[in-house]
Amino acid sequence: MSVIAEITVPSAAFELGRILRVEGGTRITLETMVPLGGRPTPFVRIRNDERETFERSVREHSSVDEITLVNTHEDETLYALDWEPSGDSLLRTILDLDAVLLSATGTADAWALELRFPSHEALSAFQDRYLDEEIRVSIERIYNPTKPDAGPWYGLTPPQRETLAHAVESGYYSLPREMSTKELADEFDISDQAVTERLRRGIATLVSNTLLIDGERD
Repeated sequence: MSVIAEITVPSAAFELGRILRVEGGTRITLETMVPLGGRPTPFVRIRNDERETFERSVREHSSVDEITLVNTHEDETLYALDWEPSGDSLLRTILDLDAVLLSATGTADAWALELRFPSHEALSAFQDRYLDEEIRVSIERIYNPTKPDAGPWYGLTPPQRETLAHAVESGYYSLPREMSTKELADEFDISDQAVTERLRRGIATLVSNTLLIDGERD
């Protein structure tokens, strides 16, 4: 199962933090990162009153080919960054582990990143990397990507959880099936239709609160 980690990293230790330098209390937001032409293209948003200094600073960085203004809305501007990530950067480690950068917000001092790793093993490999490189990464939160209101059993009611667990353990979903719908219904003293509906609703809830979360967050 995938796992989400919220971390804070010094701007100087994060490649995009070094490229997208801001000053004072200015905050920059990574809107999304799209893989174009074999490399990730970040779309970043910044206040309009910082545009001139920001553009000049970014263009002067050796890794940047171009920064393109996408649109301006009210007091903010959205840019697309055409760049070449270095092979040994923290961001390259994230991408090589098939992790997804869900969100990122930076200041002059630090960046707050929300990362989704495909497994706990991938997260451990990421931790090993920044420890080896002596990068000061603060782990703010680690959690599995279920809906906030799903509860401890992924949104399942006690009857749904009990029925699903018993169905699996008793071979209801085995091939060939080791328990009939009637036998399963008799175990809970309910009708065939009721047990089928309980299983259907339970499976729908379980999938909605686990497997479909990644797509929603993307």
